[in-house]
Amino acid sequence: MTTTPEPGVRAHTHHGGGSPGSPHAPMTHPQIMRALSGLLLGLFCAILSSTVVTNALPRIINDLGGGQSAYTWVVTASLLAVTASTPLWGKLADQFSKKVLVQSALVVYVVGSLVAGLAQNPATLITARVIQGLGGGGLSALAQVVLAAMISPRERGRYSGYLGAVFAVATVGGPLLGGVITDTSWLGWRWCLFVGIPFAIVALVVLQRTLNLPVTKREVKVDWAGAFFVTAAVCTLLIWVTFADDKYDWLSWQTYTLVGASIVLALVFVFVETKAAEPIIPLRLFRNPTITLASLASLFVGVALFAGTVFFSQYFQLARGDSPTKSGLMTIPFIAGLFVSSTVSGRIITRTGKWKGWLLSGGVLLTAGLALLGMLRYDTSYVYIAFCMALMGLGVGMTLQNLVLCTQNQVAPSDLGAASSTVTFFRSLGGAVGVSVLGSVLTTRIGHYARETITRLSPPEQATAAKASGSGELPDLAVLPAPVRTWLEGAYGHGIGDIFLYVAPIALIAFLVTLFIKEVPLRAASGLDQAAQAAQAAQEVQTAEAVAGAPVPAEAVDAAAQDSASDASGAS
Repeated sequence: MTTTPEPGVRAHTHHGGGSPGSPHAPMTHPQIMRALSGLLLGLFCAILSSTVVTNALPRIINDLGGGQSAYTWVVTASLLAVTASTPLWGKLADQFSKKVLVQSALVVYVVGSLVAGLAQNPATLITARVIQGLGGGGLSALAQVVLAAMISPRERGRYSGYLGAVFAVATVGGPLLGGVITDTSWLGWRWCLFVGIPFAIVALVVLQRTLNLPVTKREVKVDWAGAFFVTAAVCTLLIWVTFADDKYDWLSWQTYTLVGASIVLALVFVFVETKAAEPIIPLRLFRNPTITLASLASLFVGVALFAGTVFFSQYFQLARGDSPTKSGLMTIPFIAGLFVSSTVSGRIITRTGKWKGWLLSGGVLLTAGLALLGMLRYDTSYVYIAFCMALMGLGVGMTLQNLVLCTQNQVAPSDLGAASSTVTFFRSLGGAVGVSVLGSVLTTRIGHYARETITRLSPPEQATAAKASGSGELPDLAVLPAPVRTWLEGAYGHGIGDIFLYVAPIALIAFLVTLFIKEVPLRAASGLDQAAQAAQAAQEVQTAEAVAGAPVPAEAVDAAAQDSASDASGAS
């Protein structure tokens, strides 16, 4: 295997984590930031594609003639694509040019955005969201991989804070921007789906000029079979939870068939991964308890994160009657908490090298915020809601990046892509399954509370209420009489409150899992520098073989490379 640096590539001694004797010149903070600028802009596009439609979704689904199931699938389709594609993008990053892969993901994202903006029915929109998710999965996974390649774990806390800041800006700016676009008569909700395209094009240009990383040249074997079976297993599971309790009972032959098929497909996936030359999820990674626990915790955190953010917009618009713009403004406490905790924790982790305390604190805050939101009703004080959302945001900001960080700190440079994408995969999987399950549960809870309280309405109002809630589409509160509107808002408010209550124990499980993650000191060498040291050690062994005239066993070459990488990672 040979590694050819592209022009402008340098290792990093201080900010980038290079060690003495590195063959490249040190890279300063401004140089790192220029290299990251296009990457951060691409990540912004990926997050924006999810958040910009959040507050517009009730109106989008209403205009396209969809119901709660379509609402859930528009979100789930994107998460599913992210889930299925993330491991593949991560593995490709260990084999191909990371720069080309990021640019390819941006192109896929642009195509998906165009198709979504032109959709005329829910099915087309859901399909387009799958395409967007494929691009978004690449951008999310590759952002972490490139960061790990350029910067040492010790310094990475600082730059992970920048990723968290971009996440926060896109998350708060997306709903606000989407709300304003939706409420602007001469624009309309379709422009929510077009708005990310200019950012993606700018990111393509910036990446071409600023991101230069070594290109690893070696024989490539892409695990297409693994990608197919993991996608099939997840899709089958999501189809089950989407239609359960609607088309059939939770305990029925359809459930047994679909769940059984999903388990079989998952087992086939595991078998394929054991035989694949280049598995998208190397099962040997799970021999490391940190990676296993971080992946498991990410699964549960994904449920809590995506469930919370997805159902906030429905609460504010359907339980409180707010406009899309106001709905976006109402979620600012959540984003502010996320922004503050991700940036502050990142800087302190860089200074101290300690990360587990932040991870545990985040789990406590996330669980507390969700549990308190379980008291939610349509007329709950906004001050109380804002406090709970701030707790959630603080918890998410302390948790997400640190789960990736502790994983990257435990793997060899050649596995950075696969390890990073594995954690992201489980987070996206938790989000996709969680949103589907909780969307189905929400429909059931809303129906329960609606039937329970409909007797409080007069007979004519009951007829209007039955017509509004029985159409299978999301209701338009503006056209309903005041008593019927209050009745429906009450059902939505109570039902969404139940959802948060159900998610709180899941966040608690994530916290309990993180208790068992061992805190390992953050390494001071970047992925690129470790790879360079390993290659240099291997070359030295081969040179010794040539001088001595006797062959050196391959195991000795590998051992020398690993020892050299370990020495580089321990240098500070």
